[in-house]
Amino acid sequence: MNRSVFPRCLHYAALVVLAALCVAPIAIIFATSLRQQVDIFAEPLNFIFAPTLENYRAVLEEERFSRYLANSLIVGLASTAITLLLGCMAAYGLARFRFRGRATVAYITLLLRTVPLAVLAIPVFMIWNAWHLVDSLAGLVLLYVAVNLPFTIWLLYGFVLQVPVELEEAAAIDGCGPVRVFVKVILPLMAPGLAAASIFTFRIAWNEFILALVLSGRQTRTLPVAASLYITDIGVDWGRVMAMGGLIAIPPLIFTFVAARQIITGLTAGAVKG
Repeated sequence: MNRSVFPRCLHYAALVVLAALCVAPIAIIFATSLRQQVDIFAEPLNFIFAPTLENYRAVLEEERFSRYLANSLIVGLASTAITLLLGCMAAYGLARFRFRGRATVAYITLLLRTVPLAVLAIPVFMIWNAWHLVDSLAGLVLLYVAVNLPFTIWLLYGFVLQVPVELEEAAAIDGCGPVRVFVKVILPLMAPGLAAASIFTFRIAWNEFILALVLSGRQTRTLPVAASLYITDIGVDWGRVMAMGGLIAIPPLIFTFVAARQIITGLTAGAVKG
């Protein structure tokens, strides 16, 4: 009995430690955002303080905050929708059709996802500048579609493999064309994978900072880039930086908690084949 209890206790202890490490940065962000500047720099650090919403009020009352929020929503939602549309079709083509170079295309797609985003900053800026896409929301949308498409394809690829070909053949016999078979048969069975892919795609487009900083201008800044404006030559307004960070973190946290079951199903069920 003792031999079976100890590994279980060790397992749960490790989970608690990992959970604490994941929650700690989020807790620090929100705790710091509720402090005044004096409390933030107080020595020694005092865990008991009078919370204030002054930092959130200052951030929300910024003249351009609504524009930054709209830019983030447009870029996040548009890139997510386009990525899911292209990812579904690409995953279906790789899973169902046999053509020369199919494996090469699949592996190259996977390798592209391993490239760090920071490495892409200079070459992407040069290409986007030549195409006149710098300082435009369309340029950011196109970039995040390219960044998120490999992961989306590989995630949905496993779901397409799990759909029996007989279902498509039965629908075709009933008179459904290829497009209708894809919409009526394939897409509903890929719902968990689509949910997981949409969350991860939106999260990257919503949170990404380096490429957005390089490619955006005064009118096209997203919220993460706007947070860097509180870092000046005079100093860092940590209260407002953390308040902006808290506002940025809220939508992905809500979406993740709401779709937690679909995300787990999408990341596990979609990877058992292929």
